[in-house]
Amino acid sequence: MTSPGHEMPKGDKLVLRGLKFHGYHGVKPEERVLGQKFLIEVDAWMDLRAAGNSDDLSDTISYTAIYRIVKEIVEGTPRNLVEYVAELIACTTLGKFPRISAVRVQVGKPHVAVIGPVDYLGVEIIRYRINRGLS
Repeated sequence: MTSPGHEMPKGDKLVLRGLKFHGYHGVKPEERVLGQKFLIEVDAWMDLRAAGNSDDLSDTISYTAIYRIVKEIVEGTPRNLVEYVAELIACTTLGKFPRISAVRVQVGKPHVAVIGPVDYLGVEIIRYRINRGLS
């Protein structure tokens, strides 16, 4: 599920930063019982010229619609891996919004059991739409 050339998409995008949710993802028993904070970022590439010219919400995608997808997944069914959580967010977003050509999802865990200070550890994935469906 990668783009030809594996390049970062260019052009217009919707940007969601600093999303914070409490979820129960992880492989350790305490992660499933106590849960933890997850930090999420999403970029959704789509042509925003029509919305920029019309000032009409129907010519874009509401940030809150993407936010709801993220919230439902992160606060929903516990998963073992943040890779799986990121994939669900990306595939659900691309599946629901055909006008989005690519999506970048970052899932961070700020409270991890490592020796030393960290802001967070996590994953970042980019998924692209191709003419035959999702790639």
